Amino acid sequence: MLSRAADFDSLSAGFAWTLPQRYNIARSVCDDWAAREPDRLAIRHVSANGSHHDWSYAALAAASNRFANALSALGIKPGDRVALLLPQAPETAIVHLAVYKLGAIAVPLAALFGSDALRYRLTDSGARALVTNAAGLAKVAPLRADLPQLAEVVSIDGPGEGALGFADLMQKASDRFTCRDTGLNDPALMIYTSGTTGQPKGVLHGHRVLLGHLPGIELSQEFLGQPGDLLWTPADWAWAGGLLNALFPSLHQGVPVIAFSAQKFDPEQAFHLIASQGVRNVFVPPTALKMMRAVEHPARRFDLKLRSIGSAGEALGREAFEWTRAELGLPVNEFYGQTECNAVLGSCAGLGVSRAGAIGRAIPGHEVAIIGPDGIVLPRGTQGQIAVRRPDPVMFLEYWNKPDATAEKFIGDWMTTGDQGVMDDDGYVEFIGRDDDVITSASYRIGPGEIEDCLLTHPAVKLAAAIGKPDKLRTEIVKAYVVLADGFTASDALAQEIRAHVRTRLSAHEYPREIDFLAELPMTTTGKIIRRELRDRAKAEGQAT
Repeated sequence: MLSRAADFDSLSAGFAWTLPQRYNIARSVCDDWAAREPDRLAIRHVSANGSHHDWSYAALAAASNRFANALSALGIKPGDRVALLLPQAPETAIVHLAVYKLGAIAVPLAALFGSDALRYRLTDSGARALVTNAAGLAKVAPLRADLPQLAEVVSIDGPGEGALGFADLMQKASDRFTCRDTGLNDPALMIYTSGTTGQPKGVLHGHRVLLGHLPGIELSQEFLGQPGDLLWTPADWAWAGGLLNALFPSLHQGVPVIAFSAQKFDPEQAFHLIASQGVRNVFVPPTALKMMRAVEHPARRFDLKLRSIGSAGEALGREAFEWTRAELGLPVNEFYGQTECNAVLGSCAGLGVSRAGAIGRAIPGHEVAIIGPDGIVLPRGTQGQIAVRRPDPVMFLEYWNKPDATAEKFIGDWMTTGDQGVMDDDGYVEFIGRDDDVITSASYRIGPGEIEDCLLTHPAVKLAAAIGKPDKLRTEIVKAYVVLADGFTASDALAQEIRAHVRTRLSAHEYPREIDFLAELPMTTTGKIIRRELRDRAKAEGQAT
């Protein structure tokens, strides 16, 4: 989609969307390549023991055709919702492509979801079918009585507990299928938000969502699609980050993708995988990248061939940015968006857009501004809400069955994000925090990102989260929850040392007046810190005293 230019400004000035009227994700990321280069590598499935199985575009096309026929035989029609409760695996891609070919709507669900989360999403979406594995089946089987609309369950691990076997269905189905002729706005994908306020909402996207992602992902991966490119992400393919920041853009560009499923992110294992498979491009969420800092001298210990590193999902911070550049010899191209409207701000060091502590500039094709409560664009250097102007091809269609919530997402033509930011004179945006994450202390408004970034500069701190704890005098005080690095033991003396470390580097109003040490931080399945849980914990502490 992008053509190289001398610099970022020239690229932006010369960019214009040229979108086809008819478009189907499955055709562009699979079938078109299968017709041109059938043997081209699409997915490499790496097992825990290091062995791998390769899938060509032709094999992926044939398999997804088979499953599209299987779904059709089970009565799944265009517009029906098909849920996926699967890890990173070829079958996950096959099911997605089959659903798109059929004109149905894919509803990815994270493998870490518990029974309540699954029941809500399966009920709210009205999913008619679910494709899962043995672990997912064990979770869903007890819920079937509560899900009368869920007509079919398919397990990739074979039949059982009211589920059909994936392989059995595939064996009976034809590998010929005519992909549905869909339009840009025909629904394709519904991803549930994490529910930071209220119940999660189903974010419905049309097939155009992938095209809308391409400029931002191409830039964050330094023009993805260069000879020898091979991409991996630890992000769950049930998340927009895994699907739309990694899997589908890569396949669209003809770049093979590593599929590797792990129960828990292990930074040592991640470096080993990157080195052993010759990975050239990675999308690593900020929390995972911060965890990788714990691995000593990775460039010396591993034969890394990395060409580009993209990161998004929450603020990366200056410390992780500088560590990656120093240790790995590469800048991190940070970018920004939401499930509703992703990859709209970003970086590309190769074009001179790279700045520690900033989430980048507006990606070509997207108009982003900092606005006030009335929707008026604020002057440069003023803190306000990050907003994106519609229409935009990457923007969601609606919240599923929630027209009021959809309308509330907009002020005029600006889609609000609920994220606070500041845009400088060069167009770089600094992410301050979500509206409900910003700490109000003694009339100061404090973003947690800067505090967390400073905490990470202390050698004892492995991970950290800063929240506002209710306080009668100051409205809120800054409280930090810290996971210690190996070799350090929690103590009052260490807490005092860390507080002093932040106070001398930031300011007297920003340092954490309280520090608690935790074994781990609460995180979403997408690797974001759940500050809401920490705020609730701090609030309960205050009520108990």
